[in-house]
Amino acid sequence: MKLDLATRLALRADASDRSLAWPVESMNAVQAAGGLAWSIPKEWGGMEWSPVERLAGHEHLANGCLTTAFILSQREACVRQLLKGPRSLQERFLPDLLAGAYGTVGLSQLTTSRQHLGPSLLATATDRGYQLDGSIPWVTGADQSQVIIVGATLGDGQQVLVALPPDRAGVTIDAPLSLSSLVGSRTAEVRLNAVEVERELVVAGPTEQVMGQVGGGGLETTNLALGLSVSAIDLLQASACHRPELVPIVETFRGAADSIRQQLHELVMASEADAVMAVRVAGTKLALKTTQTALLFLKGAGFVEPHAAQRLARQALFFLVWSCPRPVASGVLDDLLSGLSDFRAGRE
Repeated sequence: MKLDLATRLALRADASDRSLAWPVESMNAVQAAGGLAWSIPKEWGGMEWSPVERLAGHEHLANGCLTTAFILSQREACVRQLLKGPRSLQERFLPDLLAGAYGTVGLSQLTTSRQHLGPSLLATATDRGYQLDGSIPWVTGADQSQVIIVGATLGDGQQVLVALPPDRAGVTIDAPLSLSSLVGSRTAEVRLNAVEVERELVVAGPTEQVMGQVGGGGLETTNLALGLSVSAIDLLQASACHRPELVPIVETFRGAADSIRQQLHELVMASEADAVMAVRVAGTKLALKTTQTALLFLKGAGFVEPHAAQRLARQALFFLVWSCPRPVASGVLDDLLSGLSDFRAGRE
């Protein structure tokens, strides 16, 4: 990884955040730095970095441009699922992904999105494999992808993952969603109508909770929140030289970031569901607090485009909705509601 990669990504971070254009230059910079090879085994030509090395690399990307890091995180999720699946799918897709093709995932409907409405994507067993019907609410870079790892629910409640080529008959990719940030990710809803996938495209399942206990949005999501937080801390650090009152604030935030990083690096070697959720709550809180503190001190100047402070503050809100299961939402909500009783008492 080139040491200046985050700086190079930061130069285009605002455009990547606001423009619908796919961030080709940023993606090319990541590829030139070897980023597409980090998670791919050496037998396929990859670099096969350790889990801790990959976390450090993606934190570095998020420190420069969260949009690019988010796009890469969805590609990494695709690679992870392929590596868990049959070798035939690895042979089919990994060489192209290593060479620069994009792969992504459509899994949120299994873990967080629209859970109160029931399964949004149904799978029906057929003689050849499965028929898929319904919708995938969130697919990053859907119209840029060669393969989408899709999660669907069968009638008996079991779940299955399949590697879906998006050019299949019956697949419709809607226009990118009008997001409040990370617009360049071209995240869109994908609708499926009687889409046939053969058995050879099954990645995992059918089984209960095919994504596991933690589901989506585990350590990788928290790691990107950490990278964003460090960006905000760096902004505060730059102001601390002429605002001494910021020094203890920066030190406190740095300490919290270091603690979260240590927890992430320990958990990646021995992941525990409760601990993963706890650090996710801590990471989301830190992203919200650091970015809002930066905006608070930078005031009007930070609220004007293209200052990084306003972008970071908007992007931090994404962690309230991206793979944010109920335990994480409850933990963040407790923090948001803390102190309200004192406020009420004061009014009385």
